[in-house]
Amino acid sequence: MVAPTRFGFNTEAFLTNSFQNQPKENGLKTQAKALAEFNGFVAKLRNVGVEVLVFEDLPNSTTPDSIFPNNWFSTHQSGELITYPMAVPNRRAERRSDIIESLVNQYGYSHIALEKHEADEGFLEGTGSMLFDHSNKVVYAAISPRTIAQVLEEVAQLLEYEVVAFESLGKSGELIYHTNVMLCIGASFIAIGMDTIAAKDQQKVKDQLEKSGKEIIFLSNEQIYEHFAGNMLQVLNSSGEKVLVLSEAAYQSLSSDQLKQFQKHTDHFVRAEIPTIEFVGGGSARCMLAEVFI
Repeated sequence: MVAPTRFGFNTEAFLTNSFQNQPKENGLKTQAKALAEFNGFVAKLRNVGVEVLVFEDLPNSTTPDSIFPNNWFSTHQSGELITYPMAVPNRRAERRSDIIESLVNQYGYSHIALEKHEADEGFLEGTGSMLFDHSNKVVYAAISPRTIAQVLEEVAQLLEYEVVAFESLGKSGELIYHTNVMLCIGASFIAIGMDTIAAKDQQKVKDQLEKSGKEIIFLSNEQIYEHFAGNMLQVLNSSGEKVLVLSEAAYQSLSSDQLKQFQKHTDHFVRAEIPTIEFVGGGSARCMLAEVFI
């Protein structure tokens, strides 16, 4: 996780992220609120035994979205640390050699850099763009201006995963900017905003989900668009227990039946209270977490 030093509304990112909103106060107040929300979130994760590596954004930061590190790198149990081509120019400075070197030195990853594709607009924004079903070696991706099929195929071939690509639509009919706002894949469940998926692609996605062997939990468009209910991540704590991480807004949007479904698949819920980060940044709890696989 990356602690913000200058969190705020990213005008460049807003062009393809309809989940963002202009802040109601000045930049210093927005930053202060976001940092308090960030610190509270980290404390909640640690309180249930999740190990959290916290890096701080640079003091003179020019990256208002640095709080969302999962877009610029991913790690894999097969030994790779992959850095990605970012669609938003001012987000490219989020890729930091000191963070990469720290993870490579601590865990022995081999670094694979794909940012060369930015030159020909071949964008792929990490685990925002891609959802990995690791147990079945399948990668799901909603094609958008930030998720380009050719680069997706390159990553899938590198990791030897099968690709399931589709289009997913936002509330105004635009392509949803990141797959992880409408899809969450846990160890034994998949939560999905199926009605956001374009009609031509729904059957293909349903067929693949049914082959996964996981329980499918359906989320409504309102839960996706208004409450970030799809933007969740299941992680393991130091005791090997399953922890489902989501925002308080997402948790409150779940019906009693949905909650019962999730309770079957997790030992703990972490409910992050991050209203400023969601409102201004257009991302939620999952976007703030970059998994470190051992």
